[in-house]
Amino acid sequence: MLNQIVLVGRLVRDPELKESENGSPFTTVTLAVPRSYKNIDGEYDTDFIDCRLWDGIAQNANEFCKKGDLLGVKGRIETRNVEKDEKVTHVTELIAEKITFLSSSKSKKEAE
Repeated sequence: MLNQIVLVGRLVRDPELKESENGSPFTTVTLAVPRSYKNIDGEYDTDFIDCRLWDGIAQNANEFCKKGDLLGVKGRIETRNVEKDEKVTHVTELIAEKITFLSSSKSKKEAE
């Protein structure tokens, strides 16, 4: 069996580094990934996919990535249930194992 996914998309917002209960740094980013085909209106739809980054990957993304940057993310799909206010929500997200910085607004600013 195989649980592996590769996405290329743009960051919807700046990464925000947080700390888990056990002290591990993490961030959740959302990638806007356009579909490769047009819808009935002749436009490309976009999927917004949450990606959880841990430890060094999270720290690097927080330091080097900004909203609009193009990222490649390789990882696995993970599901979990989150309970809030006595309501259970099913969450599906990509757990990143590797990210590749394909474009960076920070490097553009440094080049100016």
